[in-house]
Amino acid sequence: MFIFSVKAQNMKLAASLAVSVMAIALVVSFVPNRAKDFVYPDEALPAVKVMSSKDFQNISDNDSRIAFLKKYGWEVEPEAREVIEVVIPEEFDTVYQKYNELQLAEGLNLSKYRGKSVKRYTYLVSNYEYDGTVLANLLIYKDRVIGGDICSADAEGFVHGLTRGNNFLGNFSQSGIE
Repeated sequence: MFIFSVKAQNMKLAASLAVSVMAIALVVSFVPNRAKDFVYPDEALPAVKVMSSKDFQNISDNDSRIAFLKKYGWEVEPEAREVIEVVIPEEFDTVYQKYNELQLAEGLNLSKYRGKSVKRYTYLVSNYEYDGTVLANLLIYKDRVIGGDICSADAEGFVHGLTRGNNFLGNFSQSGIE
């Protein structure tokens, strides 16, 4: 016959540990996983609907950027029109908040890159049905696409996500994005 004795202090420690583990499990179960929950609009290409986080990585040269845009159905000029350094601000003003909403709808999030210097590559889109100039912008940080949009070069034009049909911003001045 075995007899175990347990001090009240050990019981309190075990109980608080069990409650803590249950609380963490409960919190984790309610945190949404954007990558799993995000559904691209029906207008998106089938290839885009099955893109994983790996498809946004290793975007290190011009060919990989063009291939990335092609997965979304965009045909672009063979060379970027513009390559500039952009610093994602620490605090988002209303323009950056709206632009990040656009990125969130694409399954991306610029909040993670606050204060970071990223490169913006701008390409001329050749297959957009629009009378004006249309540009594709990609934000790249350490060979990873962290954001992007399709926009018109007109002052009163439009900005929407890389996915066809994700245009909830409607008319939006491009000059506010830089």
